[in-house]
Amino acid sequence: MRNLILSTALIALPVLGFVLIETHLSTPAAATTEASVAGLGDLSAYAAIASDVQAIAAKGDLVAAEKRATDLEALWDQNAAALQAKDGAAWGVVDSACDTLFHALRAGSPDAAAVDQAVTGLLAALQGTAQATGGGVQYIKGIAVTDVNGHNLPCETLTKALAAALVAKTTPEAVALQAKALERCNADDDAHSNAFAAEALALLQG
Repeated sequence: MRNLILSTALIALPVLGFVLIETHLSTPAAATTEASVAGLGDLSAYAAIASDVQAIAAKGDLVAAEKRATDLEALWDQNAAALQAKDGAAWGVVDSACDTLFHALRAGSPDAAAVDQAVTGLLAALQGTAQATGGGVQYIKGIAVTDVNGHNLPCETLTKALAAALVAKTTPEAVALQAKALERCNADDDAHSNAFAAEALALLQG
């Protein structure tokens, strides 16, 4: 009997050790996935609104879905500076997903499938299951227009920088580019707004 108990223990110990090692090794991988937006803190308020948008859009009322998305946009913009300061990379992932949804809902003829894909992507970003894609900082005329993950900087950042630069130096070309940058920024078109603002900033710095 003693030999049987001893034999069982000798078999069980390696198995237990293997299980513990596997658990220890697999846990960090799972934590890494969930931590992609951990630096931003509690995003449940944004996720709740995004879920509302998804539910409304699923009923076919894209007009009402866009109105609810405007609530998300207002809340996100209100806290953008603080969130970006906490974790710029994670903020860029979510901000890009937000822009994709806003553009899908505000297209001339919104496509239900595109809206569904966009809101699903946003929820994944908010839940930390969408990862940064990389790509590095992109520049136009030496002016950075994206973050380190290749996501567009908030157009407000560059338009404010341009407004400050125009105080010290003004040219008709720069003023015209500023008008275009502001117009595209108001349309939530960060990419083109940043391009116009960067052109103007480079012109003023030249």
